[in-house]
Amino acid sequence: MRLLVTGGAGFIGSNFVSYILEQSEHSVVTVDSLTYAGEKANLDAVWDHPRHEFVKGDIRDDTLIANLLENCEAVVNFAAQTHVDRSIEGSGPFVQTNVAGSQTLFETALDTDIERFVQISTDEVYGEIEDGVFTETDGVAPRNPYAATKASADLLGLSFYETHDLPIVLLRPSNNFGPRQHPEKLIPKLIRRASAGKSLPLYGDGTNVREWTYVEDTCSAVETIVEQGTVGEIYNAGSGNERSNIEVAETIVEIVGADEQLIEFVPDRPGHDQRYALDSSKLQSLGWEPKWTFRSGLDVTVDYHL
Repeated sequence: MRLLVTGGAGFIGSNFVSYILEQSEHSVVTVDSLTYAGEKANLDAVWDHPRHEFVKGDIRDDTLIANLLENCEAVVNFAAQTHVDRSIEGSGPFVQTNVAGSQTLFETALDTDIERFVQISTDEVYGEIEDGVFTETDGVAPRNPYAATKASADLLGLSFYETHDLPIVLLRPSNNFGPRQHPEKLIPKLIRRASAGKSLPLYGDGTNVREWTYVEDTCSAVETIVEQGTVGEIYNAGSGNERSNIEVAETIVEIVGADEQLIEFVPDRPGHDQRYALDSSKLQSLGWEPKWTFRSGLDVTVDYHL
């Protein structure tokens, strides 16, 4: 199968491109506009791979996308603006990439014979949950502009399935971490600051909880959806590794040998969700399961960033 991977020079996208070329016989066409979060260097390991081709371009360019889709059987859409803080400062780029960009992909894909369109979403579309876990039948209730744009793309994609038979499948992973993640994100930021002896700022009281998934487990989840997912369905992909932000900071301090006194609390951001957690049993019924513990993934991630 020949895959068109959008946003493939970003964090999860580049990890997926490397993973799928190594673990399967699929071919990959990577398209990325190389904004601040996408770098050619993320694809160094596969740049000259015989089954890989890179194209610089914007997913809103319908002519480009139409040409790329002519020889592809599936699409995996990682292309997105993802940093919540940036979306609070200005939501325009998030609407353009996450909503308008996805819409262009959906529309263009209708004129092709693709077998599968995998839309990468996020657990943040569900909003926060104090107890229990979100299932795929729960409604969306996003609480920040980033999450709202991802929820909008989800709903738009599902509408294309209902009205146009677009063979879309949604994957909603939990928070990812691992090599190649942009340094503005929590874990790489804390690793770099701790190793430099700088303060480790945490929003509020540091008790916000996330379900942390090592990026390779998400890559295997995407592969499972590409090959086995049912069109028109939503699948959650979580690890079960729940950690509060302060627990994450304390573990990083331990690994790098920094002083725990570096941890400090700063004013909370607006609309900061307290907790996310997913029920991933639907995806697990297809044979997928996470293989990385939080600590094993964090050890590799620390080595990478240092």
